[in-house]
Amino acid sequence: MNRRIALRHLALISGGLALIPSCDFSSDDILAAYENLKVTASQKQLLGDISNIIIPAGELKGALELEVPDFILVMVNDCMTSDNQALFSTGLAAFPEFVKTISGKKYDKLSTKEKEDLIQTGIELKSEDTPEGEKDKAISYFLNTTKRLTMQGYMASEYIQTEIIPYSLIPGPYNGATLISETQKPRIDG
Repeated sequence: MNRRIALRHLALISGGLALIPSCDFSSDDILAAYENLKVTASQKQLLGDISNIIIPAGELKGALELEVPDFILVMVNDCMTSDNQALFSTGLAAFPEFVKTISGKKYDKLSTKEKEDLIQTGIELKSEDTPEGEKDKAISYFLNTTKRLTMQGYMASEYIQTEIIPYSLIPGPYNGATLISETQKPRIDG
């Protein structure tokens, strides 16, 4: 091999190795399914954690196990106006900074009780006519919408509608002589 070519390759490789530490290879691509929201995977994970704080797993499955974050994103993406979608996205993007200013830690490092208190604080935020007030409005809207859609998605899930509270489209037969016992599951008639 020619010595000049070898030195050129060596210079290119060492220059490339010098640039690697400054490169950020952690891609946080926008999820394609929610084209109106421009949500990243980390934001979807944050939304899942918030919905799991609202309805945690216990005796029954939690919101995260029933894929409620997907329901929330679909409802916001498909059913809300573009102004509300922008407000939701702004609140979702501003939430980590809000957490950092209120608690001084990242959201992942907080305990469950601290997360609950933080979400309640965010829900009760009052907005003012300042740029900071607009952020507070967006965070409050984001958290209130997330809470409402978490409960709606959870109660409308197949698991709840088939295993916990049996749903019948039409009322069952009427029998006036039947005693209601505590072991009988309630029926929700549509």
